[in-house]
Amino acid sequence: MTAFDYDLFVVGGGINGCGIARDAAGRGIKTGLAEMHDIGGATSSASTKLFHGGLRYLEYLEVRLVRESLIEREVLLQMMPHISWPMRFVLPVHKDMRFESATTVSKILSFVMPWMKGRRPAWLIRAGLFMYDHLGGRKILPPTKTLNLTTAPEGAGLDKRFAKAFEYSDCWVEDSRLVVLNARDVVDRGGDVMVRTKLVSANRRDDHWHLFLEGPDGAFEVTTRVLVNAAGPWVEDIVRNKLGRNTTESVRLVRGSHIVVDRLFDHDKCYFFQGEDGRIIFAIPYETDYTLIGTTDAEHSDPSVKPECTPEERDYLLDFINPYLEHDINVEDIRWTYSGVRPLYDDGASNASAATRDYVLSLDEDGPPVLSVFGGKITTYRKLAEHALRDLKDHLPDGDPWTKGSHLAGGDFAVSQTQALIEKLQQDYGFLTDRWARRLIRAYGTHAWDILSDAASQDDLGPSFAGTLTGAEVTWLMDKEFAQTAEDILWRRSKLGLKFAAKDIKALESFVQARQSA
Repeated sequence: MTAFDYDLFVVGGGINGCGIARDAAGRGIKTGLAEMHDIGGATSSASTKLFHGGLRYLEYLEVRLVRESLIEREVLLQMMPHISWPMRFVLPVHKDMRFESATTVSKILSFVMPWMKGRRPAWLIRAGLFMYDHLGGRKILPPTKTLNLTTAPEGAGLDKRFAKAFEYSDCWVEDSRLVVLNARDVVDRGGDVMVRTKLVSANRRDDHWHLFLEGPDGAFEVTTRVLVNAAGPWVEDIVRNKLGRNTTESVRLVRGSHIVVDRLFDHDKCYFFQGEDGRIIFAIPYETDYTLIGTTDAEHSDPSVKPECTPEERDYLLDFINPYLEHDINVEDIRWTYSGVRPLYDDGASNASAATRDYVLSLDEDGPPVLSVFGGKITTYRKLAEHALRDLKDHLPDGDPWTKGSHLAGGDFAVSQTQALIEKLQQDYGFLTDRWARRLIRAYGTHAWDILSDAASQDDLGPSFAGTLTGAEVTWLMDKEFAQTAEDILWRRSKLGLKFAAKDIKALESFVQARQSA
């Protein structure tokens, strides 16, 4: 049998690409992955950062997708309790719902025809939450309950006209860390991950693919039995322009923008707000001191154009949330904005909000196989990877599914042990503040001890930067987590960029450059 460089090679270092590569490497499949920018540098680091079933997807009758997502929430939560944790969501109920006094027929139509404008009535929300509680075999997360906002602390900060809310469960996830930890596991299991490495072209040669790539050290070639195209917003471009294949399948690029403001609520719960246009947004506790507000659904025509929160999207989010708040927020209150492009499978939906969030795996076996990944959502990435390898099983060495019940690096502890782990880290390293210890556990879990090593004081950790970042942590990120620039560290391996002034960034950049040239 001819020996090739790889059994499987993945193009695209977002969550789907890294998830597929991790699963493959863990099955003993010789695996490579190339990402043209930083790991998780595009869509996968610009999500709303939730492991959730997608309550509103029930309106579009995507029951299979919601059920799979609900089941996965708890599977993923147990895989990575350091970077994911349970979160309660508060959904205020309007007294002036558009369909509250409608006839039975109109109510039924409002369910089966979700494109009807307006907020959902309380009965419909409660019915959806009943399904949400029971579709996914929930074991860890608590069920829905009703809140009296006139007396509950969750009512503080909201407009006084809101007297009732439903509270339900989903999960938070540090999205960019999720991607990099999957990529790290590829390497730990014997695979190769190549960052800032672009696919130039790919040619079929009898029973294999011949790939031409360009990386930091120049151009090179590799061979692989199977090719996986997980390029996200660029998936269609890869098929047409790099593989030279015609396809009827396409992606619909939808921009989701977010704004970050100073903390609005004095608790750790998220809010789910409904708009008059039928859309929803979240207001999520973020990085201890902030509230994350999003997202929008705007068409984005070109993946090569960097997504940015437009003034129109910014104003839309402000106008959306302010009627819910006791005190308005304005443009001057915004500390940061970010946007990502969702590469949704183009199912012909009339608007971006209605487009499916499900994934489609397209297998081309006209010669050595190529599997292209269209769409998907972060919550289902592990199941998507299993499905991809199931579709490719006839072309790869034997290997059984294994990721359910596994742990990502540093996540080898129970969900309930997080606080105890934070306290233990502080006991072992007396110079850590509670906030510092909490940040390290939430980022690295049990590997926080490896970063701190035998340090007896902060001085033993090398240079100190803003936000409790130290030289020892930067070294770890560069050696273990593919970081190459200050931006990689401040905005993807962490969100410490929110705490860094220009002089702090410059100091970090100098340290990174000096270490690269050493």
